[in-house]
Amino acid sequence: MALSQVLAPQLQQSLALLQAPTLELRALVEQELEQNPMLEEVMEVDADAKESRLRDEDGNVNSADPCEPPEDTKVDPTAENSDPIDSFQEEFEKLVQLDQEWRDHFSQTNTVNRHSSEDEEKREFLLNSIVANTSLQEHLMDQLRMSDCRKDLRQVAELVIGNIDDRGYLPERKDDQRRFEDGRKWDTLDDLAFSTGIPKTLIEEALKLVQSFDPPGVGARDLRECLLLQLLREGKQHSDEYEIISEYMEALSKRRIPEIARGLGISNEAAQAAVNRVALLEPNPGRSFQTDNHQYIVPEVFVQQVGDDYIVTNNNEQVPHLRISNAYKDLMAQPESGTEVREYIREKIRAGKFLIKSLHQRQQTILNIANEIVKRQPEFLEKGIAHLKPMTMVQVAEAVGVHETTVSRAVSGKYIETPQGVFEMKYFFTSGIMTADGVGMSNTSVKDMIADMVKDEPGNAPFSDDQIVKMLKEKNVVIARRTVAKYRAELNILPSNLRRKY
Repeated sequence: MALSQVLAPQLQQSLALLQAPTLELRALVEQELEQNPMLEEVMEVDADAKESRLRDEDGNVNSADPCEPPEDTKVDPTAENSDPIDSFQEEFEKLVQLDQEWRDHFSQTNTVNRHSSEDEEKREFLLNSIVANTSLQEHLMDQLRMSDCRKDLRQVAELVIGNIDDRGYLPERKDDQRRFEDGRKWDTLDDLAFSTGIPKTLIEEALKLVQSFDPPGVGARDLRECLLLQLLREGKQHSDEYEIISEYMEALSKRRIPEIARGLGISNEAAQAAVNRVALLEPNPGRSFQTDNHQYIVPEVFVQQVGDDYIVTNNNEQVPHLRISNAYKDLMAQPESGTEVREYIREKIRAGKFLIKSLHQRQQTILNIANEIVKRQPEFLEKGIAHLKPMTMVQVAEAVGVHETTVSRAVSGKYIETPQGVFEMKYFFTSGIMTADGVGMSNTSVKDMIADMVKDEPGNAPFSDDQIVKMLKEKNVVIARRTVAKYRAELNILPSNLRRKY
């Protein structure tokens, strides 16, 4: 008989809220609002009102979350029933008191956000300005409709466009090893001709038409053809770049500049200049049409410098503000409300209370972790990445008073805005090394130092890994050559022999 650990539904919900980034959190809460009529969302907190509540009457910063309920209403969300009630009447009276505290709290702090007509007009204009991205296939189909070609060719071109992937390529089958009797390899066009019964010559003609469309290089079957199509579009079929891609693609991939220069009969400097021009070509023609080009980040936490101190605040304006609705009072006032109705109300109110408390606990946990990060990384906040100190989740968990897995869930997919920029919260948890002075330094700082060295190295004599080891040693950072090679690979920096420029 196997033993397994099963989490209570409420605990699962609490963990899901903790782990969800802000944008996903709103979707989870909206789902709960649809399922629980006892919940309602409070209007968004006004930013100016929130800023004024961050300071007390003497002007001192108040670190308490202005959107949190009174202290005596907070409980541990990991407990399924932290305050069991024997009778419904007793619980009902407590809920009425809690509801009144919430309403008094919001009315006293004046948190209702009233937008002016000008703000609403600006918001509506921005929403109306959002335009859906056109896909690569739609862009090609628009050009096909505008082209003057035969009807049969148009139909085959539509088939070709339908087989082009998001990168802009007509992909080959990597696992296809079929060959003709004369030894020719079976290619994508052969596959299309075989599956559709369309003559291959007609498919080739349609492909040539599609390859004349924008963006340049679209419809290529591999990188080599993609780059050649772009040079042909520019009228550079007799250039050094065209010959390099056509005849010396393998040498180009390994940056064997002297070999390319000998083959073309030109100097190393001229070959290097041609290779630099090749690097300006687009290897991914469909890049501008891909939907994942823009990733929007909403910081969970803000770090601001006030004098010599750093103040950490939650981004509460992006988190839904909930409270128990008055709907349960109306239901209770109805004389026909029987035992089943009371039990239903009791269930939904408990679920609503737990959700509200879980949301506040989530915000407080993230805030506590962010405060500990700021406490341990003052030099980073003041001077930058090179001064990032090693820090583990275990250390932060012990300081905050939670489990290591809680820290892992709390920082997953979350971002923090600091004076040095916006960073993923997991970015700060790195292992480290000890310098010659006995000071801990994170491996992220070491990588940053290596990147700066390679950035400023002479092009005709790039630094080898051994040279980088010696240069780091001069900065009191002692690491092995294999560690430098590992960090260099993680930074996507080529070996020195492939970085050399003529």
